[in-house]
Amino acid sequence: MSKRYTKADLEQIVYKQLDNLNAMHDLLRIMKVQNDLIQNINQTLREEIGQFKEQQVMYPTRRKSKS
Repeated sequence: MSKRYTKADLEQIVYKQLDNLNAMHDLLRIMKVQNDLIQNINQTLREEIGQFKEQQVMYPTRRKSKS
């Protein structure tokens, strides 16, 4: 019950696979760009948080007296 493929059938299958591989490559490239953007944003956020913590003023608090 095996199907016999012609050369044209095999070429069509190979070209379809090539199209799929190219589409996957495009998606991976987009994901890499998005990942780089996220890493840059995270680095900027870390720096801004660090600057905010340096500017933050700590006020003394009253301690509860022991009865």
